[in-house]
Amino acid sequence: MENSSSSSRNEDRDDPELQWDRVMTEKDWLNFWETNNIGFHNKEEHQFLKKYLDIFVNGRKELKIFFPLCGKAVEMKWLADMGHHVVGAEISESALKDFFTEQNLSFSEEIVPEIPGAKLLKCTSLNICLYCCNLYDLTSSVTGHFDGIWDRGSLVAVNPSERERYAQLILSLMNRMCRCLLVTLLYDARKHKGKTLGLKSQLDIGRILHPL
Repeated sequence: MENSSSSSRNEDRDDPELQWDRVMTEKDWLNFWETNNIGFHNKEEHQFLKKYLDIFVNGRKELKIFFPLCGKAVEMKWLADMGHHVVGAEISESALKDFFTEQNLSFSEEIVPEIPGAKLLKCTSLNICLYCCNLYDLTSSVTGHFDGIWDRGSLVAVNPSERERYAQLILSLMNRMCRCLLVTLLYDARKHKGKTLGLKSQLDIGRILHPL
């Protein structure tokens, strides 16, 4: 028979309101990659990026495009093959190295003097530069500013308490003509549980992203 304390913990875990107070640590995220528990990874280019690519690019060439929490997103090579300059950020070094291996790309490694412990993995054949570091350690003085930002699930991957901080970071990395393409989730936390936690409503989106 389940004792009262364990029952209480289970109820807390399933409480949709308490889920909004979730805190996912770097260790949790690294563990997803180390155990290959990455159902959030897409093996094909995202349908919405394909659908809205013309609007995103807006006729511009050789854009500098940022992928926050990039993992091993296949869209990075897809856009680099078009002549764009891709910059990603990801805490999991194994995810970044998997990207280069799976895309049959060679790379070099550099230290990032501005960020202690960070690495920069640079593709030797395409304009792809991937930072292995905490996302919040990046600044425009390190990466420069971007012409485009592809956020596929990053906003809902960060802890709810950090989302306004995330939005401020993204804003600080955008140049004046930057276009940001956001793919996010609206859902009932009582019915769906997982690694990401969607937004409660469109008003929630507006509140978080109003600086953009």
